[in-house]
Amino acid sequence: MAMLTSRLTVPYQFNRPLRSRGEELRRRTFDLLIAVVALVLALPLLIVIAVAIRIDSPGPILFRQARGGINGRPFRMYKFRTMTVTEDDGAIIQATRGDPRITQVGRRLRQTSLDELPQLLNVIRGEMSLVGPRPHALQHDIEFGKVVDGYALRSQVKPGITGWAQIHGLRGGVSTVEAIQRRVDLDNEYITQRNLRLDILILVLTLREVIRQTNAY
Repeated sequence: MAMLTSRLTVPYQFNRPLRSRGEELRRRTFDLLIAVVALVLALPLLIVIAVAIRIDSPGPILFRQARGGINGRPFRMYKFRTMTVTEDDGAIIQATRGDPRITQVGRRLRQTSLDELPQLLNVIRGEMSLVGPRPHALQHDIEFGKVVDGYALRSQVKPGITGWAQIHGLRGGVSTVEAIQRRVDLDNEYITQRNLRLDILILVLTLREVIRQTNAY
């Protein structure tokens, strides 16, 4: 992340409480219901993917990495392994287009976002929501927090499998302050207006982005 050397200033103001007990109970019920149903329906696909990963390259089927959660609390996020490495500390290098570390099966999984399916387990465990700011590796949280104003505000809600930034085409790695700032702007914009109807819209539009495979590698 050598390119992250300048600081951008963007004012943020949240005009209403971020969470109410009733709102969070409805959101948690929605998350649990959708995650459990999706996991059950996707079970045959999960088995096929697991077998394909096992045949394609040596290493674990699931990749577990420490990510920043709500209020900065770390948790282990699950993904299908798509690379030949399983970095979880130190200098974590983001995947790039044409990255030689990505396996043959992993490339297809990343293009279709099927590698994210195990995060339904994180949703059931209460560590993530279906919709929210995408969580980053802990080391990247530290780096991004130093160069982007307002970055820490996104941790006031649970991270999500998909989010407002992702349906605006901001998927894949980031290499400049401007790119990160754009994502943070959208994440914080989502937080100011988050509600279940917006979450449902984001989930529907996420399917469109997956089909288009925008910036997925």
